[in-house]
Order: sequence, then C-alpha cells, then structure tokens
Amino acid sequence: MERKRMGAEPVLYLVIPCYNEEEVLPKTAPMFLEKLEALTAAGQIRPESRILFVDDGSRDGTWQLIQAFSEKEEWIKGISLSRNRGHQQALLAGLMEAKQFCDISISIDCDGQDDIDAMDKMIDAWYQGAEVVYGVRDDRSTDTWFKRNSAQMFYRFMNLMGAECVYNHADYRLVSRRVLEELEHYQEVNLFLRGMFPLIGFQSTAVSYKRAERLAGDTHYPLKKMLALAFDGITGLSIRPIRLITGAGALFSCLSFLGVLYAILSALTGNAVSGWTSTMCVICFLGGIQLLSLGVIGEYVGKTYLETKRRPRYIIAERCGR
Repeated sequence: MERKRMGAEPVLYLVIPCYNEEEVLPKTAPMFLEKLEALTAAGQIRPESRILFVDDGSRDGTWQLIQAFSEKEEWIKGISLSRNRGHQQALLAGLMEAKQFCDISISIDCDGQDDIDAMDKMIDAWYQGAEVVYGVRDDRSTDTWFKRNSAQMFYRFMNLMGAECVYNHADYRLVSRRVLEELEHYQEVNLFLRGMFPLIGFQSTAVSYKRAERLAGDTHYPLKKMLALAFDGITGLSIRPIRLITGAGALFSCLSFLGVLYAILSALTGNAVSGWTSTMCVICFLGGIQLLSLGVIGEYVGKTYLETKRRPRYIIAERCGR
C-alpha cells in the first residue's frame, strides 16, 4: 500500500559498519553526510535522521575518527563494539541500535563502492509500500576477473545449497522498523543477514546500481572470508548438505551392494582376481567421502553447540553522538 508523503516523512538511519577504515572514512563520511542533508532538504526524510557508524573493534584510529565526527556534526552517531565480532554481527548491532529511533534504515559499507544516489530510489520504493529494498549490483566492470566470477559462483552456490539470497546483493539495503522488530526475534549466533531478510518476508523489491571502485584502503573480504561467509550462510540457513550426504550414502550403499553381489558371483564362478590398485582406489575414494561427510556433519554439530551457549552476539563498549 502506497504511503502518503505529506506529514509522513520517515526518520532514516544510515547504518555503516567499519573495521580498520582509517584511510577511507575521512573521504566517505562527508559523502554520507551530504547525502543525508540532501534527502532532508528534498523532504524525503525528517531532520531527526542520523548516520550511525559501527566500529567493529578496529585496531587503527577508526573509532577516534568517528568520535571526532560526532562531536563536530549532530547528524553523526557511533557505537564501538568491545572487540572485533565480524561484519555481520557489527551490522546487526547497528540495526538493533537504530531500531529504537528510526522508521527506516539503510545499511551500506563505508568504502564508497555502493552508489549512495540509489538511496533516493530505495526511499521512493518504501513510499510505494516496500518494507525491504535490496540494492543489487548490475555492473561489476570495476572488479577483477577473479573477483567478478568468484562472486557470481558464490551466489549460485548459495542458492544451490538452499540458502535463499538475492543475486548480486550484498548488504546495501533499506529495511523498515517493522522488519527490524521481526529480525530481533531471530536469535541465532551464526549470522548471514543476506539470507535472513528473505526469510522474514514482507513486501520487497530491488534497486539496481553500478558498483564503483574502493576509494581508499584494501578490501576486508578476500576469498578466504567469502568462503567462510558462504559456509556460515549454508549451514546456518539450510540442511540441504545433510540431505545431499544422505542421498550420496544411499547411492553408494546401492553400488556397494551391487559390488558385493559381483564379488560373490566372481568367487563362485572361479573368476576372482586379486587387484591391489582397484582395491586402493575404492578405499581412498570411499574414505574421502566419509571424511568429507563427517566434516559437514561436524560443522552442523559445532553450530548447534555454539547456539546452545546463548552467548551475546555483540557487546557495545562505547557510544558517541547525540
């Protein structure tokens, strides 16, 4: 249902996770501030809107920069986590902090790669009734060949394994307070927010934008972290790997039964020939399958173990801003 604009402008909170962003933050913070002021002047959002930086236990001067920004500009607020908890936990901390103040929130990375002008379209989509608006990259020409193709494989593999996520969408999205209130009910420790928001439901849409190059510093998501994120998302949102193991086990059980019948018939007919190579190949193959299966099952058991501890997903050490 379309929302009326007159007298219904939302309070917007930009939630921006930061980890060792001392180089890029002085360049992007003024960009975010300028955008917030422009949206306010255009009457799309209310003056109570804010920028919320989340320091994820940075080891450089990131938190000191955020504190300085908040002292200079009333539009800027910040929270600092007690230690590095990871991008997803830092983002969740910012969203839960913003929930009590905002009508809508937009999460975005602080590296300047996501097009901030896409926020206008996101807010327009919210006025049209969308509760979740996904920022989707329609152009990866600035990425390296490896980065571009590995990212595409990431999204395909995630959906293949049963972890529903929007193709070419990272964590640039608008969500309403209604959605954040429902997100608060999801208490799992192993977070994959890209897959959790589609689970929540409500009316959603997507806004496409062109991805730019990072303004400064190095990426904090190399291949190793991307693979770890994918595995966390799969094991946190889907049991399809367990079902695949079950299917593979059933298949190999049938093949093994046929092999046993073949061995018995060969022995009865006197055609049995001992073969070291074939025996070793079968043993190594089945041994590898078994170890891989145990590893996947162990990952699920470990995730269950961590969930049952009910440890806090993050701890806020400091706050700054008004």
